[in-house]
Amino acid sequence: MGLPAGWVTAVPGLTRNQQLRLLGNGVVPAQGVAALTVLLTEANDLTGVAA
Repeated sequence: MGLPAGWVTAVPGLTRNQQLRLLGNGVVPAQGVAALTVLLTEANDLTGVAA
């Protein structure tokens, strides 16, 4: 998800469930970028506008 190794998993005292909860929405920004990239590419293909 773009975080350094151990960013959450190396924190002492966190259970696996707590680690997953903390990371739960971490992928949202990357998914948004991916979705916009696909949409803008397809829109440009349809209109003939260069990216």
